[in-house]
Amino acid sequence: MSLSHKTDQIKKVVLAYSGGLDTSVIVPWLKNTYGCQVICFTANLGQGDELSGLEEKALKSGASKIYIEDLREEFITDYIYPTMMAGAIYERKYLLGTSFARPLIAKRQVEIAELEGADAVAHGCTGKGNDQVRFELTYQALNPRLKVIAPWREWHIRSREDALDYAAEHNVPVSSTLKSIYSRDGNIWHLSHEGGLLEDPWQEPEEAMFQRTVSPEKAPDEPEYVTIDFQQGVPKRVNGEAKGPIALLETLNELGARHGVGRVDLVENRLVGMKSRGVYETPGGTILVEAHQALEQLCLDKETLHFKQMVALRYAELVYNGQWFTPLREALDAFVRSTQQTMTGQVRLKLYKGNVILVGRRSPYSLYREDYATFGEDDVYNQADAEGFIKLFGLPLKVRALLDLEGVRRGLHGEPDYSKFKRD
Repeated sequence: MSLSHKTDQIKKVVLAYSGGLDTSVIVPWLKNTYGCQVICFTANLGQGDELSGLEEKALKSGASKIYIEDLREEFITDYIYPTMMAGAIYERKYLLGTSFARPLIAKRQVEIAELEGADAVAHGCTGKGNDQVRFELTYQALNPRLKVIAPWREWHIRSREDALDYAAEHNVPVSSTLKSIYSRDGNIWHLSHEGGLLEDPWQEPEEAMFQRTVSPEKAPDEPEYVTIDFQQGVPKRVNGEAKGPIALLETLNELGARHGVGRVDLVENRLVGMKSRGVYETPGGTILVEAHQALEQLCLDKETLHFKQMVALRYAELVYNGQWFTPLREALDAFVRSTQQTMTGQVRLKLYKGNVILVGRRSPYSLYREDYATFGEDDVYNQADAEGFIKLFGLPLKVRALLDLEGVRRGLHGEPDYSKFKRD
């Protein structure tokens, strides 16, 4: 569709707005390019100081209205907890902090567009990243009639200098002309860092880059213990004190940050086909994931646990790729919820110098039996029974070895002489 054809149809657009330089410039660009009304939407997912002054900045940039909504509890209960309970970790390390935030932002953006009677939604994601996919798949899943505007795929702006010039030309307030060399995204779950020195995967991240966690070297010399109570897979208490989702995660973030917990350095495979390096700080999330997995050690049977590990890989791919609102993710969630029915109990962890060390777990639904597992004398397990089990379990290996020993392999359709095999 040509740009001129687009401009005839778009009268009102809802922009996912962070208040940074890019989205601030997008506001007048949308008005000038499409001749439309611009409504900004910002989701409070726990990014803290970034929210200050947003309303004034958006209106001065040319927006007719701005929605700033606190979605932290929904973010934790409907996005973070399901992903944690699934055990979903992308490429062995990434706890998906940005990935599962985007569907929630885009979902509420669509709802506001419908409320306001908007024709279109817009985002400030670049054409090289994963976030454009996460936003736009959500738009398609929830309201495919909305038109999508992605300025980075359309406009002439190609650098920060271009954006600053455009901001000055259109009297857009920008807080500073200085920019961190790092591209960051933060919420109550994590803080990510990309770009700058990190673009060389051989370079160690500089300590000044980290904003949420102390370095393990500077963490306390004494360990700190923390106990987390779960009910059906959902964390409910920290050190015996009941807490809501926001307070619980903030408490664990504080504990983990103090001990240098949750730093991850990962070269990952982006959905768009390239590799990128990201450094993540996820202090509270790292503690929660370790604790939840510890409880599953006790309460899940072998077959379910092993199958759930396979589900976790697929679930992580879906989340990373922006496929949150899909039938498959919902179906996997149903399986995960079933596995969490007995996930009630306590986990005790020791935090020390960047490490989360599991030291204890207990549950009324524990499948661990000390009387079965003991190396001491017991009356419930006859060790002589193991002989028959091993013979049957190893029978395929024995048959294969006998064929080699007898030299009777005669091609794909050769039939060995089974009369030669003596019974034990």
